[in-house]
Amino acid sequence: MKKFFHFFIVAVFFALPAVSSAAATTNFEVTGWIPYWRTATGTADVLPHLNELTEVNPFVYTIKSDGTFADNASLDAEPWASFIITAHAQHVRVIPSIMTSNSTLIHSLLSDSTSRVALEQRIVDLVNANNFDGIDIDFEGKSAADKDNFSLFLKGLYQRMGKKFVMCTIESRTPTDSRYYQTEVPPDAEIYANDLVQINKYCDRVRIMAYDQQGVDLQLADKAASSSQLYAPVADPAWVSKVVNLMAKDISRSKILIGVPTYGYEYDVTAYANNQYVYNILWTFNPGYATQIAAQYGITPARNTAGEMSFSYTPTATSTNPVSLGANSAYLAAVAASQYATQYNSHLNFRLVDWPDAQSVQSKIDLAKQLGVRGISIFKFDGGEDQNIWNVLNGVKGTSVSTTVSSPSTPSASSNTLTLGLSLGANTAQVRTLQKILNSDPDTRVAASGAGSKGNESTSFGPATLRAVQKFQIKYGLAKPGDAGYGYVGPATRAKMNSLSA
Repeated sequence: MKKFFHFFIVAVFFALPAVSSAAATTNFEVTGWIPYWRTATGTADVLPHLNELTEVNPFVYTIKSDGTFADNASLDAEPWASFIITAHAQHVRVIPSIMTSNSTLIHSLLSDSTSRVALEQRIVDLVNANNFDGIDIDFEGKSAADKDNFSLFLKGLYQRMGKKFVMCTIESRTPTDSRYYQTEVPPDAEIYANDLVQINKYCDRVRIMAYDQQGVDLQLADKAASSSQLYAPVADPAWVSKVVNLMAKDISRSKILIGVPTYGYEYDVTAYANNQYVYNILWTFNPGYATQIAAQYGITPARNTAGEMSFSYTPTATSTNPVSLGANSAYLAAVAASQYATQYNSHLNFRLVDWPDAQSVQSKIDLAKQLGVRGISIFKFDGGEDQNIWNVLNGVKGTSVSTTVSSPSTPSASSNTLTLGLSLGANTAQVRTLQKILNSDPDTRVAASGAGSKGNESTSFGPATLRAVQKFQIKYGLAKPGDAGYGYVGPATRAKMNSLSA
């Protein structure tokens, strides 16, 4: 039993009468995985910044066919041995992940009580022998038939772990009406492999893998298509909000950590007539790959509607002498392909590159606080992520966060005051306040008429709002093209806007 369990029961019992009148608060947590395939660069990347993290997750263990563990990075050897000692000295939890995506193996191990109990004990022995602070269970691709087996496994592991942490990394769950938007919902649409109620009961933290979104949210994809926008994000904040709010119905927000990606995708996109696109994933990459390609083709990347960096291009056989396409070139290849397909009623291919940068991570931090969850989990720290991420994470750990979400109709601050970080893709009442401030000055107005114009402000932070914010920042010397915070409503921009609206 957990060391705090009896105290928790007593505290909750005597606190019950006051629950409705006070919001629960906790300390914000920042955790992240270091993958075994980038051990040297990952540990070197994180070591100088350990004080920015609550917990580090060596992503090193996988399960072998006999139920034992493969240590793919030798955690008892260098550089891990010294890294773990340093982390503990700075009071940073070290909790490695045990991962498998072999559904057949999962069924074999968990469906038999003897092998299930043996697996639980092996994990406990591993944690105790290495003085880890707990374990992160990352069993992906489970069959729905193993839902109860997985819950029994978590229950047994939780009881055996004593004071150690049981962390659970689980797949995101998109609302049915968004996943099957304007399509027939299949009968098995809500038959899941994860029992969220039981996961909430037996996991100390629940990391939601809120990434690899692509086209899973048909509603958001349809919205983008209707305005002729390319849409294949790694993790759109609008989608992440849907996922968290759905899963928080069964999982305590004080346990939820939002998974935040630091990698991107390159797609081969086929453009058809009338701005219709089919996306085919080629590979994942670290941001350095994207910036190299952009420089090679003379392209200036742009922030898309999901708040991620993006551009399109057409590969050439020889690109040693690329032609500069100018500052607004991010989507010229896509436009050209679409025009060709429409004119000739045919199709044409181009490449789309999409990745999150430090500003994208900042927007997820702000979103996590807005949603009232425990924190974020970064996948991944390996030295290849946007290094500005460490500036973004500076001072975030341990800040107070309310885990009681206010009703949208009852703002927690003055309707004329901006308190949240806002970026492209945000959907909150504070965006309306932002648009009102921008529309008060002809130089920074969102739109001359229609949605977003004066008197027609909305809660949606779209491209027009982004351009207006950028105009505001340039006017007041707050940011300029190329700056990390360009287009992001961060502390300095909020302070200036609030001073003007006071």
